[in-house]
Amino acid sequence: MLRTPCAPHAGPSAAARRWPPADMFEKLRVIWQIPELRRKIGLTLLMLAIYRIGFQISLPVVDADALAEFQGSSGGLNSLLKQVAVLSAAQLNNLTIFGLGIMPYISASIIFQLLGSVIPQLEALQKEGEAGRKKINEYTRYATVVLCLIQSAFFVQSFGASQGLIAAEFTYPETGALTWGWFIVSVLTMTAGTIFLMWLGEQIDEYGIGNGISLLIMAGILAQMPAAGYTLYEQSSMTLGDTGGLDPPKLLMLAAMFLAVVIGTVYITLGQRRITMQSAKHQRGRRVMGGGKSYLPLKVNQAGVMPIIFASSLLMFPALALQPLAQMATQSWDEGAWARSFVIGLNEAFQRDTFIYNLVFLALIYFFCYFWTAITFNPKDMADNLKNYGSFIPGYRPGKRTADYLEKVMFRITYVGAGFLALIAIIPTLIVMWLNVDWTVAMFYGGTSLLIAVSVAFDLVQKIDSHLVMRNYTGLLD
Repeated sequence: MLRTPCAPHAGPSAAARRWPPADMFEKLRVIWQIPELRRKIGLTLLMLAIYRIGFQISLPVVDADALAEFQGSSGGLNSLLKQVAVLSAAQLNNLTIFGLGIMPYISASIIFQLLGSVIPQLEALQKEGEAGRKKINEYTRYATVVLCLIQSAFFVQSFGASQGLIAAEFTYPETGALTWGWFIVSVLTMTAGTIFLMWLGEQIDEYGIGNGISLLIMAGILAQMPAAGYTLYEQSSMTLGDTGGLDPPKLLMLAAMFLAVVIGTVYITLGQRRITMQSAKHQRGRRVMGGGKSYLPLKVNQAGVMPIIFASSLLMFPALALQPLAQMATQSWDEGAWARSFVIGLNEAFQRDTFIYNLVFLALIYFFCYFWTAITFNPKDMADNLKNYGSFIPGYRPGKRTADYLEKVMFRITYVGAGFLALIAIIPTLIVMWLNVDWTVAMFYGGTSLLIAVSVAFDLVQKIDSHLVMRNYTGLLD
């Protein structure tokens, strides 16, 4: 029976359904022809534009000349803040209203994910479904406000005042510290900026397209890529005899690593372990239903890029805390004191190019891979669902044996996914050591940042595809 659409714009025409667009430009044109998808993409782009505009608005207490001189410096605290800011959608080397980025929200999420494994009340909330998730998100927002107040107070006073980035009219003449009134205004401004970014991410989740927090992180990464590309161009423009110049073999190796990371990311993202399932036969009247075979897909990288983000966020704290402490120890403490040597040695141990830092980084990636997979993948619930729907895995009884088998399979494939993430995370350090490339170039074009950008972009394309396929169009990946 023919169906007549109830409205003139109810869906694509019959001709469009019979002939889906073939080339990419036609597919992009089709995307903008769907009103709902066009509104979602437009809102997402607007939110990301607001996010980037906020990074250009400095706090009123900042001395613009001193800040420009600090940003032009190389190495030291400025280099550390640039590295930290990549994975947190922040701009820590620039005192702006969005200076903290979403780092406090990520930290609060990590805290509640960890507490959910040890506190029975939070564990019970995690099992309540949507209602429990909303309650945990509410607690996470409150914790974000508290972390914002603490981090912004530390950042404004310890970083802004100690580096001489605060204008003289806002400080006490005797000590050079920021006055209490402007200190409170600066702390509240940075806290409000982070809360606003958290709200932007939630609006993208609800009314836009894609994961809001992940898109904010990707936008921060992509915004830094042109500067990294210009640095790469400057290094490659040097003559072969200059120190730090990049010869053609190094450039080819860097390009090969770039392609390898992109291809590997897509391969691991799509990688699945398919477990054969058999549905039980049942009779309805004279007809026999079921009895067919199907597959249960288990993703190789179930945790996505979250382990790298969590591990990097945790390693921010020792790096940020030890850097000013080591400077103070070098300037003020006695040269022969054991505490001075201990603090300086500990600070050097947690630099990005050291063995201890990278060993801890890799260990945290493995830990968070298994931890995040254990949270998002519940073999017992999956086994119960298979049993309720009359399906089973051949060779394993429904119930506990099926759950144990699924857990064993997920444990093995998670090891492979964690190994891939660990390899990607260590690539920037290898590039810096072997190719003598600037850290900003290695970070953006050969490792974690590229992994996050590709993964988030791939997830965004998949969500756009779901809208196209739902309307009987060909997806972007088809």
